[in-house]
Amino acid sequence: MTSTPADHAIALRTLHRPGDPLVLPNAWDAGSARAVVAAGFAAVATGSAAVAESLGYADGEDTPVEEMFAAVARISRAVDVPVTADLERGYRLPPAELVRRLLDAGAVGLNLEDSAPGVGTLVSPQAQVELLAGVRAAADAAGVPIVVNARVDVFLRAGGDPAGRLDAAIERARAYLAAGADCVYPIMLADPAELRTFVAAVDAPVNVLAHPAAPTPPELAALGVARVSYGPGLYAATQAHTARLLATVAAGRQLA
Repeated sequence: MTSTPADHAIALRTLHRPGDPLVLPNAWDAGSARAVVAAGFAAVATGSAAVAESLGYADGEDTPVEEMFAAVARISRAVDVPVTADLERGYRLPPAELVRRLLDAGAVGLNLEDSAPGVGTLVSPQAQVELLAGVRAAADAAGVPIVVNARVDVFLRAGGDPAGRLDAAIERARAYLAAGADCVYPIMLADPAELRTFVAAVDAPVNVLAHPAAPTPPELAALGVARVSYGPGLYAATQAHTARLLATVAAGRQLA
């Protein structure tokens, strides 16, 4: 029996288990998405920076919206697992159109960040709450319980009192969850003690970015994290490996 979008959305939501996190090595095209599934991962996530760069654009909503959703559609067609798309802050689309395009592209989850695209400043919590609430209402109207991952950029952006960032992130996360988000993503939060406090305070699925300064996935699981994303890391590593191969070819040597 073919899975419906609602089936995939429910499956994706079920995979968010605190203490047994969903691990997402973010893909950028059909080939990388198939490789993720072949490696045994239960869902595919896109990374906005990786998709943008693979299409010849910069991150920060520089990619034309039609090209971004076309890339998501190619990934969704290539795999038979739930797909969640990193859509930055929604490409200035009204929530109903954003959800329609997401579902038309075959994805059943999305990331939405609370930074102004191309500017890097945080938007007001109320503005983000309105966006998230609109997306949740549009998903309900479409009859598909899409998984909304609300990024919290407090630790990514300079400014404000560093001592108050954890409290500010918790406040934003709670507001986003109340507006209809399913998971919150305090990107760049890596201190184990602060992560433990954040997870306990929001009492909902938490997404953490895997990077060299962050705890390992088993350590994140022990902290109660429900989702681990690799962002553009896999794409960057692949590009670096390709550059090494090209240098070998340029030097007239055989590839191993």
